[in-house]
Amino acid sequence: MTKQEIFQLEFENHVKEGLTTFPKFLSSKYIYDDRGDELFQQIMALPEYYLTKAEFNIISTYKSSLREIFNTHGAFDLIELGAGDGKKTKILLKELIDQKVDFTYKPIDISQHAIDDLTDSLTTLLPNLEVQGEQGTYFKVLERLATYTERPKVIIVLGSNIGNLQHEQAIDFLRKLKEVMSSTDYLFMGFDQKKDPLTIQNAYADSQGVTQEFNRNLLHRINREMEADFEVHKFEHWESYNPETGTAKSYLITTEPCDVELKKLELKVSFKKWETIHCEISQKYDDDIVEWLANESGLDIESVFEDEQKLFKNYLFKIKN
Repeated sequence: MTKQEIFQLEFENHVKEGLTTFPKFLSSKYIYDDRGDELFQQIMALPEYYLTKAEFNIISTYKSSLREIFNTHGAFDLIELGAGDGKKTKILLKELIDQKVDFTYKPIDISQHAIDDLTDSLTTLLPNLEVQGEQGTYFKVLERLATYTERPKVIIVLGSNIGNLQHEQAIDFLRKLKEVMSSTDYLFMGFDQKKDPLTIQNAYADSQGVTQEFNRNLLHRINREMEADFEVHKFEHWESYNPETGTAKSYLITTEPCDVELKKLELKVSFKKWETIHCEISQKYDDDIVEWLANESGLDIESVFEDEQKLFKNYLFKIKN
């Protein structure tokens, strides 16, 4: 089977499991087809969505310091998990190229469309940059990361993507990253911080309804790829943030009873009125939580970088001695 066929089978198995479980769930990572990528670009440009702007500020402010740290041991591989459009990373890449740093950029993303677009844009923006993009999920790619041992690695995970994992899953993810790191490797990762609950709520429930269309894209994709008949307009986006746990949750909620047939999966699913499909969590953090996650994972926090408005932080990790 090709990589794309394996990915498609994983998607179909996930949908079958998620829609036959109570309560129902579907992973937001499957939103990202061509249309999903486009909608997420729109989300990042929304005034309410502070995350991208905050991390962009961090990288712009500290790009020289980051270059010096990443280049401590000479030539290295810069491996980005969940690269997306690379808007923030391009600031760092340009700094590295301008200062003639010897490195290779390896962007990883679940969306082949995102990898292709990023590679094309970098060819124009930074023609001297060596780009080796790969499609895949984090955990599949981690298996391949273990083979990158010829020179130091800098692994970057931006956008608080780790927030899509519950704490125990996050620890497991960080442990797996630690297992493929050597003493000369760095992990640079974004963590969205706890803040005014209304700021967080608005970031995931924008007034223009773009986030709703983004989440609904998952149903459009299932309709198209699994011969399903979701009446997508009957599903509305709902966001809930719990300031006690720091957990934001996204749901699709049915506004009336409906039956859905997924012909390719030979599956029929019934929904009651106001029944939910849980699509995503977006965990928020403070220094104590991140330090606990690091300790549980065998990592040390080397440095912390914060944006001007104190909304977001990037942490630099190394493996414990």
